[in-house]
Amino acid sequence: MKIDKALEIIEALGDNHVATSATTPLRKDAFKLSDKEKIALIKEDVQHIMETLGLDLTDDSLKGTPQRVAKMYVNEIFAGLHPQRKPDASTFKNHYKYGEMLVEKNITVYSTCEHHLLPIVGRAHVAYISNGTVVGLSKMNRIVDYYAKRPQVQERMTMQIVQDLQVVLGTKDVACVIDAKHLCVNSRGIRDIESSTVTSEFGGKFKEESVRREFLDYIKLDTTF
Repeated sequence: MKIDKALEIIEALGDNHVATSATTPLRKDAFKLSDKEKIALIKEDVQHIMETLGLDLTDDSLKGTPQRVAKMYVNEIFAGLHPQRKPDASTFKNHYKYGEMLVEKNITVYSTCEHHLLPIVGRAHVAYISNGTVVGLSKMNRIVDYYAKRPQVQERMTMQIVQDLQVVLGTKDVACVIDAKHLCVNSRGIRDIESSTVTSEFGGKFKEESVRREFLDYIKLDTTF
């Protein structure tokens, strides 16, 4: 009975899109195993799942799937779990004294919902106001990609991007808006293919209505070429 109740609670957490922490929940021994060791263990687990589902892994189309999935998990879609893969965000002095808002919009987001391990696909819009330091534009994209490449909750990912850039730039004046589709909603459950989820995090001056409105107006600009 206790097991059934625990399973009900776990299921409710996923369906209600609840995040339990503002940081990615990791065990203390998360990086004790090498990537090669993790791939070998995950391969066995994926093989077991497929066999349990009744699939014939001797079939030419399926026999390589456990290895492919294991490598994809470790080296690609969950690569952002490892702190050694965190991008080195080089900063520079703002010699040209640009004091207005800088916005990097339409950054592609490919992440994975931590409740059902299904894709989250969308766009991130990131902005900051320099207090004397600037960061290379591509580094903003790389920071978004780093936090996206892990099992995620969109609210947490939005906060992590802002908090990281605040540290890198030495300012609270950072903002991020993410608009994304969750395949756990679009392809299962309610199966609503039209809906998307929007999250935002505003720091420093971006908490002021006029500054926040300016940022949101930039996002709406048509920049197709």
